[in-house]
Amino acid sequence: MTRLVQTAAPFLLLGLLLLVWEFTCRALAVPSYFLPPPSAVVMAMATDWAGLLKSAWNTLSMALIALLVASLLAQALGLTVGLSIILERAVRPLAVVLQVTPVVAIAPLVLIWAGLDHAGRAIISLAAVVAFFPIFSGAVTGLKASDPDLERLFDLYGANRLQRLIRLRLPSAVPYLLEGHKVAAGLAIIGAVVAEFVAGSGASQGLAWRILEAGNRLQTAKMFAALVVLGLLGAMLNSLLAMIEQAGLRWWRGR
Repeated sequence: MTRLVQTAAPFLLLGLLLLVWEFTCRALAVPSYFLPPPSAVVMAMATDWAGLLKSAWNTLSMALIALLVASLLAQALGLTVGLSIILERAVRPLAVVLQVTPVVAIAPLVLIWAGLDHAGRAIISLAAVVAFFPIFSGAVTGLKASDPDLERLFDLYGANRLQRLIRLRLPSAVPYLLEGHKVAAGLAIIGAVVAEFVAGSGASQGLAWRILEAGNRLQTAKMFAALVVLGLLGAMLNSLLAMIEQAGLRWWRGR
């Protein structure tokens, strides 16, 4: 019974908030262009579900490509940096500066470099920049998180650097890499959406373009519909990464 209540609690709270929203909009006669009721948002989703799904797939595909690019680059650089303290001290400040720089600030430059006719390249590049740091930080931290007793055991048996890396440090880095990828997946979607906003064209046909198009026409219900789809997209991706993380941790603990 307790587990059932815990499972249903978020849905009950969401339903209560939607009811309050619907009742308030109708009772106060709020203009639909200012704040549409949930029923209008549902109707907008039902009317344009095919276009929303297509836009959601465009945004998701670019975010996944960006996540893959960021994962490969971050793990390769993290592996190189994790084996040398000098390289880590040289590279980490640059990575931190890249992380704290707002993607909106560098988006116009990346858009120019990628070409105004290739907005998709700019969106993937910017989303990869946003997703890079969590994976890089997880790789560097994980490679240094191996058990000191096992490090001494490897010293005792005269293990070389490659054996130590493959048999000790890489397995120790698995939990950190999994968590880094889970965080980076959400950031990749955020980066893709922000980059679509900056690109400001329908070349990518993502969810951000849907929001911009509806906003220019004061179709607020369609804006909310795109936001709902975007939220569901992020929640599904986060749940998928959480399942992969749990499976990876079970394998890691088994080792």
